[in-house]
Amino acid sequence: MERELVEYIAKALVDEPEGVEVNMIEGEKSTILELKVAPDDVGKVIGKHGRIAKAVRTVLAAVSTRTGKRVVLEILD
Repeated sequence: MERELVEYIAKALVDEPEGVEVNMIEGEKSTILELKVAPDDVGKVIGKHGRIAKAVRTVLAAVSTRTGKRVVLEILD
C-alpha cells in the first residue's frame, strides 16, 4: 500500500511520470522505499528546502501506523 501511495504522489509531481520507479525493501521492523525519478524531476520531488519530501514522509508515517512497521523513504539521484 505504501509503495502505491508514493508512486501515485511522485507521478503527480513530476513532468515524466513514466520515469518514476519505487523499489520496496522489507525488513523485520521497517520497510525502505527507494524512489527513483528522472534527473530533471528530482528537485520537484524534494521541493524547496526538502518540504515536499518531508510532507511525503509525514504521510507515509501516518499510513504505516496500521502495519506497525517503520517506513523510510529514500530519494535516489
